[in-house]
Amino acid sequence: MERRKFIKAASGAAAVALAAPAMAADLPTINWRLASSFPKSLDTLFGGVEFFAKRVGELTGGKFTIRTFPAGELVPGLQVLDAVQNGTVEMGHTALYFYFGKDPSFTFETCGPFGLSSRQQMAWYHAGGGRELYQDFLKTYGIASSLPCGNTGCQMGGWFRKEIKSVEDLNGLKMRVGGFAGRILQKLGVVPQQIAAGDIYPALEKGTIDAAEFVGPYDDEKLGFDRVAPYYYTPGWWETGSHISVITGTKQWESLPAQYKAAVTAAAYEAHVHVQATYDVNNPQALARLLKRGVKLRAFPQGVMDASFKAAKEVMDAEAAKNANFKKIYEHYKKFQAQQNQWYSVAESRMQNYLLNATSGGNKS
Repeated sequence: MERRKFIKAASGAAAVALAAPAMAADLPTINWRLASSFPKSLDTLFGGVEFFAKRVGELTGGKFTIRTFPAGELVPGLQVLDAVQNGTVEMGHTALYFYFGKDPSFTFETCGPFGLSSRQQMAWYHAGGGRELYQDFLKTYGIASSLPCGNTGCQMGGWFRKEIKSVEDLNGLKMRVGGFAGRILQKLGVVPQQIAAGDIYPALEKGTIDAAEFVGPYDDEKLGFDRVAPYYYTPGWWETGSHISVITGTKQWESLPAQYKAAVTAAAYEAHVHVQATYDVNNPQALARLLKRGVKLRAFPQGVMDASFKAAKEVMDAEAAKNANFKKIYEHYKKFQAQQNQWYSVAESRMQNYLLNATSGGNKS
C-alpha cells in the first residue's frame, strides 16, 4: 500500500514538473525599456534598478526582459514620469517628489518633510493604506503601478560653502534642494534650485549655487561635493526616509500576464531591501572617509530646525486647504505618523538612545 502511494505521489509530481515548462512556454516574450532619474555613477540607486531588472528576468525564465537606462540616455532625469505617461518608455525609476510642480501630492510617496522614517514609510505604504491612496491618485496621471524600489534612510542636510549659525544665514542662499522642501525653505529666505544629480557639482564649483543636498555620505562622496563645499550638515529633515519608486504606465501594466505582474512586484520588493541594506553598510564607512579628509560635520542649529518645522507645517496646511488630493493623503499620513511616533517613543527610540550613550561611553546609569 505504501509503495502504491509513493508511485501515485511521484506520478503527480512528474505531471506538475511537465506542466510547468508548458505553462511557461505559453507566456509571451516581452522586452521593455526603463528610464531612471539617476546616473549610473550612483551605484546604489541605479544599481537598485539594475538588480530589479535582473530579478524580473530570472523570475520569468528570461522571457520578460527590462533594459535599464540611466538619467539622460533616453530622457532627462527629471522627465521620467512624463516619459512613462506618454509611452516613450514602459517603466520609470524615480523619486516621485521630483514632480511636486505637477501636484504637491506626489511628495508623500517619496517622503514628507519632518516625515516618516524609512521603516515607517514602508509600513505606511505597504500595510498602512498609503499605497491604495497613491494608486488612486496616480491613475489620473496614467500610472497603473508604483512599487517600492529602495529607500535611502534619513538623508543628510547637504553641503554648504559657508557655515550656518542662524536662520538669518539662510537668507538669499541659493540651494539645490529636491521636491516640496524648496517651497518650505523659501519661507526662510532660501532660493531653491531644482538641479539633476549630474549637474550639482559644477554648479557648486562655479558658485552658481551656495549649497546642495543630495542623499548621504556614500552618494555624496561619489559626486565629490566635499571638494567644493566644506560644511556638511545634518539632518535632512525634508527626507527622513526617502522611498524610490518603479512606475509603469496604465496601458503597459494592463498588458502584462498575471505571472509577470507578480514577478515585477516581487523583484521590486527584493530591490527595496537590497538598496536600503547597501546604504546602511556603506554610509558609515563613507562618512568616516569624508571626516578623515577634513569635512566639517555640523548639525543645523536648534533655531534653524524650529523655524523649518514651523514653516513646513504652515506650507503643508496651506496646500491642504486648497488641494483635495493633498489633503486626503496628508491627513492619512499625519494620523499614521502620530501613531508611529507614540509607539517608537515606547521602545525603539529608548533602546536606540540607550545604546548610543552606552557605546559612546556617555551612559551613567
